[in-house]
Amino acid sequence: MAGDRECVKCQGLEAVYGEGRTAVIFNGPARALVIALKYHRGLYVLADMEEVFRRVPEMLAHVRGATLVPVPLHPRKARERGYNQAWLLAEVLAKVAGGTTGVAELLRRVVDTPTQTAFDRRTRLENLKNAFALKGTAPLNPEVHHVLVDDVFTTGSTLNSCARTLRRAGALKVDVVTFAHG
Repeated sequence: MAGDRECVKCQGLEAVYGEGRTAVIFNGPARALVIALKYHRGLYVLADMEEVFRRVPEMLAHVRGATLVPVPLHPRKARERGYNQAWLLAEVLAKVAGGTTGVAELLRRVVDTPTQTAFDRRTRLENLKNAFALKGTAPLNPEVHHVLVDDVFTTGSTLNSCARTLRRAGALKVDVVTFAHG
């Protein structure tokens, strides 16, 4: 992710956000956790994901005191799934980080885009153009540290699109965290 070290997945990404952190690589057991949560109503895996977050102190320090902003689902997908996995992960992360860390639903998905999983970076970028909007109308407090939260960082297109929306609304410090990267 963007930050101290550049990874292969991030090459060519003009990040709108500042720093990025991830807890694990998206393979093996971590992949199974994400798939269970996202596609099989596996809410039971949240306890395991919480334990993973506890073992990444640099991520917890980075988000402590921030406003965590889950990447939103389109209302249709939220109805189908019954929950937003990014929201659940943000709640778990806020609990583990402690302090004044909170979760705020600041964004909404206004375009019902097809799943991004099979697309390359260019197609993802085009697919996500204007897909997100601010949920309210008030400008954001530029003093607040906003951290976007999602389940998996693949190309960064979704998080970048969300970060752009927050920046346009007045957010100055926007970072990203994900459970997995890959």
